[in-house]
Amino acid sequence: MREFDYRRADDVSGAVALLGADPDARYLGGGTNLVDLMKSGVERPARLVDVRTLPLDRIEPADDGGLRIGSTVTNSDLAAHPLVRDRYPALAQAVLAGASGQLRNMATVGGNLLQRTRCGYFTDVTRPCNKRVPGSGCPALTGEHHNHAVLGASDHCVAVHPSDMGVALAAFDAVVSYETADGPGELTLADFYLPVGDTPHRETALPPGALVTGVTLPPLPVAAHSRYRKVRERASYAFAIGSVAAALDVSDGVVRDARLAFGAVASRPWRARAAERVLTGAPATAEYFAAAADAELAAARPLPDNGYKVTLMRNLVVAVLSELAEEAAR
Repeated sequence: MREFDYRRADDVSGAVALLGADPDARYLGGGTNLVDLMKSGVERPARLVDVRTLPLDRIEPADDGGLRIGSTVTNSDLAAHPLVRDRYPALAQAVLAGASGQLRNMATVGGNLLQRTRCGYFTDVTRPCNKRVPGSGCPALTGEHHNHAVLGASDHCVAVHPSDMGVALAAFDAVVSYETADGPGELTLADFYLPVGDTPHRETALPPGALVTGVTLPPLPVAAHSRYRKVRERASYAFAIGSVAAALDVSDGVVRDARLAFGAVASRPWRARAAERVLTGAPATAEYFAAAADAELAAARPLPDNGYKVTLMRNLVVAVLSELAEEAAR
């Protein structure tokens, strides 16, 4: 690990100024991802700007009935908050599925959004990787890729985004707030993550030096009837090989509203809008749930060793939506 300068920010504007003074600086929250990448040599910041003690650690109801979540709220506090558990249960479930208790106690909301892929080629500095060194190649295309992307990938990168929390936030139309030297700004989660295209090293649409200050969830009645389901290769804490965040509003056996997002299948949390269009106004039956999954997965382009994900996701969508429909019928 290279030597680095460490500064603790006193306020948001001070944090932005400290980072802006050094192009090789990085913000430090819980450090559960960044520090690992520093140890492996993937990240080599000249300065760490510690933002953990900034006054961004509150979860508050918004005036419109939504919810404001500060960027330094820990994952543990987010999952345990009564408003999150009551109004957006899939979000609480996603966070609890994401890591061990020790990691959740340290990891922050802002850091979770900005965590980087766990692709083995990305984390191994002895191997080429377009995300780490643009133009060097993507060995995962012909190498180890059983847990890589089947949606939205390109010839330049097939890595997947590791966040569980981000999948639920994508389903619920979250908005990310940030601060720059030029003032505050916002990005919907749909616009926050960039398509992988031919620039996989550009992961978000955040302006240079921007500090994520929070996430806002809109008032969304359907979110109260939601679920997050994660499939992983071992029962203990592990990254997903496929996950679904789903919310369903059913009346008289017909779907009035549906929200659906997939995890571990693309370079970003994948909002399943084609599936939502099939579901809305359709009977709440396994047949239509399968048709919705098929509509979304029709765009899948699996590699030789990860085609199983298409079947896995289809079955997962049907199972989760069926459970929500059964609960609505009680």
